Amino acid sequence: MEAVKWYQIEVERAAEALESDLQHGLADDQVQAKRSQYGLNELEEEPGKSIWAMFFDQFKEFLVILLFIAAIISGFLGEWLDSAVIMAIVILNAFIGVFQEYKAEQSLAALKRLSSPLAKVIRNGHVKSIPAQELVPGDLIILEAGDFVPADARLTEAVNLKVEEAALTGESVPVEKTTAVLAEELPLGDQKNLVFMGTVVTYGRGKAVVSKTGMRTEIGQIASLLKQAVAEPTPLQQKLEEFGKYLGTLALGVCALIFLLGWLRGEDLTTMFLTSVSLAVAAIPEGLPAIVTIVLAIGVQRLARQRAIIRKLPAVETLGAATVICSDKTGTLTQNQMTVKRISVEGEWYEVSGQGYNPEGKYLRDGKALAAVTNGSLKTILLCGALCNDAILEEERKDGNQTWKIIGDPTEGALVVAAAKAGMNKEDLAREYERVLEIPFDSERKLMTTINKGSLPDKRFQKIEAETPKGLWAITKGAPDVVLSRCASVLTSDGIKDLTPGLKEELMKHNGEMARDALRVLGVAVRRMPEANQIDLNSVEEKLIFIGFWGMIDPPRPEVKDSIIECRTAGIKPVMITGDHRDTATAIAGELGLLGENELVLTGQELDNIDDDELTRKVEQIAVYARVSPQHKVRIVNIFRNKGHVVAMTGDGVNDAPALKQADIGTAMGISGTDVAKSAAEMVLADDNFATIVGAVREGRVIFENIRKAVYFLLSCNIGEIFSILLAILFQLPVPLLAIQILWVNLVTDSFPALALGMEPAEPGIMKRKPRKKEEGVFVKGMKRTIFLEGFFIGGITLFAFYIGTHFNGSLEQGRTMAFATLSFSQLFHVFNFRSVKNSIFERGMIVNKFLIGASVFSGLLQLAVMLIPAFQPVFKVVPLDFNHWLTVLALAASTIPMVEIWKLIYFRHFCKDC
Repeated sequence: MEAVKWYQIEVERAAEALESDLQHGLADDQVQAKRSQYGLNELEEEPGKSIWAMFFDQFKEFLVILLFIAAIISGFLGEWLDSAVIMAIVILNAFIGVFQEYKAEQSLAALKRLSSPLAKVIRNGHVKSIPAQELVPGDLIILEAGDFVPADARLTEAVNLKVEEAALTGESVPVEKTTAVLAEELPLGDQKNLVFMGTVVTYGRGKAVVSKTGMRTEIGQIASLLKQAVAEPTPLQQKLEEFGKYLGTLALGVCALIFLLGWLRGEDLTTMFLTSVSLAVAAIPEGLPAIVTIVLAIGVQRLARQRAIIRKLPAVETLGAATVICSDKTGTLTQNQMTVKRISVEGEWYEVSGQGYNPEGKYLRDGKALAAVTNGSLKTILLCGALCNDAILEEERKDGNQTWKIIGDPTEGALVVAAAKAGMNKEDLAREYERVLEIPFDSERKLMTTINKGSLPDKRFQKIEAETPKGLWAITKGAPDVVLSRCASVLTSDGIKDLTPGLKEELMKHNGEMARDALRVLGVAVRRMPEANQIDLNSVEEKLIFIGFWGMIDPPRPEVKDSIIECRTAGIKPVMITGDHRDTATAIAGELGLLGENELVLTGQELDNIDDDELTRKVEQIAVYARVSPQHKVRIVNIFRNKGHVVAMTGDGVNDAPALKQADIGTAMGISGTDVAKSAAEMVLADDNFATIVGAVREGRVIFENIRKAVYFLLSCNIGEIFSILLAILFQLPVPLLAIQILWVNLVTDSFPALALGMEPAEPGIMKRKPRKKEEGVFVKGMKRTIFLEGFFIGGITLFAFYIGTHFNGSLEQGRTMAFATLSFSQLFHVFNFRSVKNSIFERGMIVNKFLIGASVFSGLLQLAVMLIPAFQPVFKVVPLDFNHWLTVLALAASTIPMVEIWKLIYFRHFCKDC
């Protein structure tokens, strides 16, 4: 099969060779057999680092190598136990480093799986969306504008289909596709009846039968050029890495000073060397970027559970800084469950009953239900809605209950359901009124046109049809004002009349009346066309005959109103950007509370009439943009960003990609969004819901706060370790901590609690704060001073415990034991101070973060084990402590909490209120 030149084969022969059915696709048993034969439809990537490679990487740091050499030298000098324990701790630390790195990699791999593309496929005669990697040769796929082509395939249907193949051929101009057989030998770029994996559908629609998957595809054969790129560090990781290098240099200097002072005092050279190097290893925060990655990855998983899928890790950092959210209306602020509620034809109103996609309902005129739809103009508009349409209404049965779903655009789905309520089945109509040509919808024209065979139900069109017996009907639907601008005449109760300015004004009043009732309005018009081979597609959407309007209700999402209030409280400006009519947008915005008393509504036309300077002055007052194009979105984003805002922008179409890329947080729709929009975005909403964006911003703030807390905790503990040794040297005291003890503290009481801080839930009022500035680093005002003070205090109480242990009927071993215990347990108490950086921890409750409690208890038990189990005591150079000693240790360790509480009360509430 691999040697077959699919472009030279008839469609039917290709389907036969691939064991496929051009109507029903593959059956489930065929899919299973083919998957066993061909595997998953995915490209092989550069394998990640093995566990062993990660492990050996832990020993490439200069200080770790130096520590190993020092331990070996210590062993040759007779201290074999010390040497073995130091190496064991370093190896154990390496295992923890491997675990952290592996967990981060697995989380990022899960993130990639979450954002993998979907493919629309026909299997067992039903259309379904599946992960693209599940495709097999013979699958019948559906392609639409904005889709990535998920596999190499032979086209079976192509309607104005254009595909950009730059990823494969380098040719940036989209290729027009066909289904015709190509007999001659052709290069890849000229095989116009094939589509290739990794290319993009830019226009039209089509169907194709998959011929090659995975590494057998054309792009798979050059997969060596597509190996997985090295993940770029996020801006925060880069800043912390730079900060870590600075702090590392400082720590090295201090540790060298400690070694020098100890040596000058006559301390044992080997002991001082091991202690200094161990302190340097413990004090340098080389693990900060790894902890940031893990906390970010944990945050990504939490966001995914809230239906916000992060595609690019830096977006998590940016989310919490958002100051503007620009949102589409349909499906994001509203439920995107369209139902036709009103129809206007010949100047008459028809009401439509029923809810959702259930095709049961009545047509009412003047409040009275019609026994049947017999009116010619009403039947015509319903027919037009069903024919100029790509949506499919399907029946489902769940738990014995009958339900209905729409495959395709919800707006088109509403038109299919409206026709079904009048007994007009779309599938039957499609066979009777065969579609010959079409001009797909795009957001520039705001129109869609199909050209169909058959006669219209209204007898007033018979004369036109008689003049062109072999002619066709063009049906154009779209934005009411755009459709009317293309019309030359209108269907009225008196027949087909010229569209005079007066009639046009009357029709626009009908449109405005529905829009003010918060209905989404579409217009439809027709035109008689000659035979298919005589049609000029460039002139089809001109000189149309206007038929009427559909008015559809798309109820606001009930949760959005509260989300908008939360936005305003959080200092975030919510903005609606929609292609809908001004009156519809205004009505929905008013209902949601999005349009404030002094806020403005601006249309795309008005936007075109003002320059950037005027828009910059007004942009803070504008809450709603109506009748806008994708180009307007880019301009709005740029104006906000030039004013220093951090902008989240939603989009779903191909043409939205530039605005999504331009925004700080491009947000694509998971349900209605095209693959192109999703690939341009940093975040994908699995439920297309505005409330999910606001929830993601809230989570972004929490994640960034938790990263700060972990960093502050680690740094204050590291500073405490340095001060405990430095102060002892300055006060002419013996070294209070040995190398083994320092390394153990760094291993046990630093890493686990720091990671647990990443699981801290949101602080009360986190969405009542102003957004942080995008360029703002980890350290907020007042925190450097706070961290230094906390580190100094931890070092001080450690040294005080050492002093008590050595001077009150004690010994050097007892003093070091008390210092060791105090340093460890003070850090385990101190971690709870960071549940809130500025507020009292007692306001939050002590048992909210179960992960933190678990990590602290686990670390505490490990510390008690090395101090209380007799076998470990000589290893860690500790001696048993009596009740009073333990009471002293716990009192000193616990004192970190009242000390920090007092500092928060005095400093942050009186001296640094704006911190």
